[in-house]
This record gives sequence, C-alpha cells and structure tokens, in this order.
Amino acid sequence: MSGTTHRRLRLAVTLGAAAVLALTGCSGTGSASGDGQAGFITGKGGVDTAAAGHRQDAPDISGTGLDGSGKVGLADFKGKVVVLNIWGSWCSPCRAEAKGLQEVAQKYADQGVQFLGINTRDTDPANAISFEKNFGITYPSIYDPDGTQILKFPKGSLNPQSIPTTIVVDRQGRLAARAMRALSSDDLEAMLRPVVAEQGQQ
Repeated sequence: MSGTTHRRLRLAVTLGAAAVLALTGCSGTGSASGDGQAGFITGKGGVDTAAAGHRQDAPDISGTGLDGSGKVGLADFKGKVVVLNIWGSWCSPCRAEAKGLQEVAQKYADQGVQFLGINTRDTDPANAISFEKNFGITYPSIYDPDGTQILKFPKGSLNPQSIPTTIVVDRQGRLAARAMRALSSDDLEAMLRPVVAEQGQQ
C-alpha cells in the first residue's frame, strides 16, 4: 500500500468517527431515543437498556493502553461486567463525571465489575494522561484518537453517538445499557446495578 493510499484510508476513518459522534458532540445534555424494534427501552435520564434476550454482542474492542503498558481490550475481562466510557480530555462533561466514574469503579471492583475507558480525539496522549492523574483515574483506557474502536460498534445497537458515552457490557459480553451524557455516580449505579444482579443468568 502506498503512503498516499494509507493516508487517505486514515483520513476516511477519522472523518467517519467524527460523523458517528457528530449527533450531539461533547455535550452534557445529549439524550438517547429508544428503538422498540431493536428491543431498546429508554428509561428516565435517557438511559437505553436492552433486555437479556435482545442484546447484541459487544464488538472486539482493543488497543494500546493509554499508559503505554501494552494492549488492553474487552477480551481481557471475560466473565465480568464491563463499564465502557468514551471520553476526551478536551470534553467538559467528561471532566464533570470523572470522579464519579472512579468512585463507582472502586465500589464495584469486588463485585466482578471492570471499568475500561476509550480515549478519543486526543491528538497528544499526554493531555489524556494528565487528565487521568488530575482526577485519580486508576482503571485502564485505550488510546483511540481516530475513533477506530468506536466505529466497531454496529449501527442499530447500543452504540456510542456522543462524547461522553457510557456503555455497560454484561458478563456474556453483550451490550446491556447506554447513556449518552455525563453521569453522576448515582445515575451510573442505577444503570449498573441491574446488570450486576444478573450474575448466573443468561
């Protein structure tokens, strides 16, 4: 593949990711709309959920860890409930929810819950690393500046469409819930608890 072709493909991926996230952009007020045909239910606060029988498999999300420690991805946490948070250091709502995410991550760590960030549209990882240090974030994040991992979510699923977006993946690796706005710790727990309670259920 020539250098020109490679650059064009990279540009296409970047523009595609931007289009995916252009509906509400970096906004603390973005809300989701339910799609009954897809089996989604939109509850209070714009949180979309899918009953166990209507859930789609989460894509194979993986990439280089933001801390440079190597590859990290959903496959590393099989059998756990995974909370995916799509964020950027430049995003004000992301800053607003960061401490609450860390609090809930620590609270549920011994209940088989793993948090995993997807950092996007940060052209310099140093900014994202500083963000994590400032807010005391201890769970890993994938560095995904072009949105390549975000584009893996199938359309019509509980896919991210704004930043921040938080998605709960159940123990069977399926997309269970989504919020396309900044979350308080209480809101996040309300979204997470029902999925954690499903332990042993199919």
